[in-house]
Amino acid sequence: KTLVNNKQLEFVNAGWCMNDEASTDYNSIIDQMSLGLRFVNDTFGPQARPRVAWHIDPFGHSAEQVALFAKMGFDGFFFARLDYDDWNKRLKENTAEMVWRGSPSLGAESDLFTGVLYYFYGYPPGFCYDVGCDDPPIQDDPDLFDYNVPDRVNAFVAAAMDQAQHYTTKNIMMTFGMDFNYQNAHENFKNIDKLIKYVNKDGRVHAFYSTPSRYIDAVHAANKTWTLKSDDFFPYADGPYHYWTGYFTSRPALKGYTRVCNNILQACKQLEAISNGYPNVSSISLQMSMGIDQHHDAVSGTSKQHVAYDYAKRLHIGQVECEELMGYVLSDLAAKDGSPPLDLQFCEYLNISVCPASQNDSFNIIAYSPYCQLYSRDMAFPVNSTSLVVYNGNGDIVPSQVVPIDNSTSQVVTDALYLLHIYNPKSAADAMQPLGFQTYFVRPSNGEAGSSSPSKIYVHKNGDPDFSISNEVFTLTFDGVTGRLKSIANQRIGYEASVDQQFMWWNASDGNNVNDSQASGAYIFRPNGTAPFPINPGNIAQVTVVSGDVVQEVRQVFSPWVTQTIRLFSYNVPVFEYTIGPIPKGDGLGKEVISRFSTNLTTGGVWYTDANGREMQKRVRNYRPTWTLNVTEPVAGNYYPVNSRIYIQDVTTQNQFTVITDRTHGGSSLNDGQVELMVHRCLLYDDARGVGEPLCEPGDTGQGLVVRGTHVVILDSAANSALIHRAIGESLLVGPMFAFVPSANSYSDYSSSYNTEYYGLVVEVPLQVHLLTLQWIEINKLLIRVENKFELDEYGFGKAVNVSLDMFAAFKVIAATELVLGGNAALSSVQRLQWNIQGVQGGKQETYNPVRGPDFVATLEPMDIRTFEIQVVPTPK
Repeated sequence: KTLVNNKQLEFVNAGWCMNDEASTDYNSIIDQMSLGLRFVNDTFGPQARPRVAWHIDPFGHSAEQVALFAKMGFDGFFFARLDYDDWNKRLKENTAEMVWRGSPSLGAESDLFTGVLYYFYGYPPGFCYDVGCDDPPIQDDPDLFDYNVPDRVNAFVAAAMDQAQHYTTKNIMMTFGMDFNYQNAHENFKNIDKLIKYVNKDGRVHAFYSTPSRYIDAVHAANKTWTLKSDDFFPYADGPYHYWTGYFTSRPALKGYTRVCNNILQACKQLEAISNGYPNVSSISLQMSMGIDQHHDAVSGTSKQHVAYDYAKRLHIGQVECEELMGYVLSDLAAKDGSPPLDLQFCEYLNISVCPASQNDSFNIIAYSPYCQLYSRDMAFPVNSTSLVVYNGNGDIVPSQVVPIDNSTSQVVTDALYLLHIYNPKSAADAMQPLGFQTYFVRPSNGEAGSSSPSKIYVHKNGDPDFSISNEVFTLTFDGVTGRLKSIANQRIGYEASVDQQFMWWNASDGNNVNDSQASGAYIFRPNGTAPFPINPGNIAQVTVVSGDVVQEVRQVFSPWVTQTIRLFSYNVPVFEYTIGPIPKGDGLGKEVISRFSTNLTTGGVWYTDANGREMQKRVRNYRPTWTLNVTEPVAGNYYPVNSRIYIQDVTTQNQFTVITDRTHGGSSLNDGQVELMVHRCLLYDDARGVGEPLCEPGDTGQGLVVRGTHVVILDSAANSALIHRAIGESLLVGPMFAFVPSANSYSDYSSSYNTEYYGLVVEVPLQVHLLTLQWIEINKLLIRVENKFELDEYGFGKAVNVSLDMFAAFKVIAATELVLGGNAALSSVQRLQWNIQGVQGGKQETYNPVRGPDFVATLEPMDIRTFEIQVVPTPK
């Protein structure tokens, strides 16, 4: 603390990790940064608050990341990796430093001074003084033969002058260090001390120990005018054939599990807050493991296999503790006075239809929704009976359907025979309440009206006529010959588009190429050609159609290792659930598997991808907004990270085709009307970027990883699509938690002892608003974040909206203090530096009207997130 107080030690960034910027969701970025920033504040005090963000190793940089850093109160941001052509242009034009505007919706509030480090993030060449370095130490005894002070001073001055010619002010920042350096700190500082002494004695340049914040202040004091950047730094390439776009998909199971654990963490923190803390169990273990998992070599998929196992293990340890906490809190909320606690069980393998608790004849489901709007989507649970009936918390029968387990699932597990689908979009009573729970009772049927409906099964023969499935809004037509999707019609807007969806694979380069020796690997995507291969000749799917009152399914089998089930529920958009793997490698070919949608939309070479789950980024084929692209890799060079959604728009009709993902993928639109997502990879060679082993995961059996994921598809007008994809995107991010109670009690017996419903909110939250964070800090003190999830002027929804912080049933808010986004300082105490920008009249300091009682109403501008520490008093039960 003394070093911090004396400004001898400065923290930069100070997140729980230095997170990846391509594979991470904004919710997890904020959480891990907040965890680290609050730790620094609690340990060293407010004087330790970092002013500079520091992302020297992530492989490309996101516009949303810089917007979040600005909201956290940072004054500057430095990184090292950007496209080689972009870097060369910036060196020539002296624009290695700039002001970066992360969000067009937030405007100047998202501006952040940004600099690219000159020597990557290492020592200047010739000045490495650590273990393993070969550079000469400074020998300042003139009586020795290797006296080299003049030589070393001249070399340093030359390096400084070389760097200075590319930067705007008289100040430059020279980094001294690298990965795994300062193992011999004495040798480093001994030589740097000498270097500073003799360079300053020479007098041509002035060298001194400094910090990033001192550098920022010196640059700001120069009062220069800076260029404005408003796009992002994706994709990153360090050479003409070296595009770092493979890691957008690498380790897809870990990427999916990370998203699942974020969902669990948000629900866990909410219930911990609702209970005002819980003795002997907390969310902190999952907070920390999720924080580690956002690292740029973790969720990115760029670690060694045994390290990836460790990340997953740590996540699971935190998940188990959170499930214990959620079980206690839900039991307390459910139990009426004098009733014994419920023994709630959680099922961690619902994605592969394994849940011992639901495979009994009778069980109850307590479904808790962490979403701040009504949640009404399909629930599916493995069962071993076709004769079931489902009741809701009011004792009314809920529509349900039993369908047979598909073959791809039965090959993985054998103890479940059927899936029970529960879904009733017409009834608000059956919807899950915001931050509340609904109880469902599953019992053997005695022939009651409304019992689970049976499923009709039809095996399609290739060559038969085309066939369709439909609901009140959509009709999906399938080609009778290929078995693939052929078209989607939206009856509500009277529009039909041809849509051919198929799986294919890119042959990964093995490095034996006439242009370059680069292979595809964990980081780099480099296909050996510009045309992907079909899964089978003609990409023919063997099809089984399952139909019933609740759900219709088209089950496609392209090969033993590529299958898909397309589901359509009443009033809902189609869901594509794919199962890929183990990817065969006996032919000696690395494979990068894609799902490609080919439509007849006229898109003009343009598509859109999200930035970390928030603001959409315009992408143009074979184009970069700030420099002329040399197209050497027409496939990999057009891949971008897709965290939650990708869409294309017809330039004539303004209709939109959107795909929402359940994890990060690499994605593109390589031809007009196409949307392509890479879903799995198995590579046979390392890409020589640090992993040191090929990326081909062994899976549970050692034969290869099997991945199951979902894509939600929307075909609608652009205006309707904005509302739908924002709502579905957030509801997938914070979907319901299911706790199970094996029980044979009747509804009346159970409801006499336990509450069957819980309403967590006492006011209706506007549809534009998302409750991003509800987190317990200490008794009667909580952290809350609310956001406006729409962009500025986004089809009529992107407007300012008001929301009351005093919205919760469990407690009443009595005071609120607004904080910066990281939650580590009062907003009123932070005055960020303002910068002169070419062509822009003045900056804008963040200013908000204070949020005061009794209503505690906060105004949220489009894309804004506001953070508060609130004091509460519990509401009497």
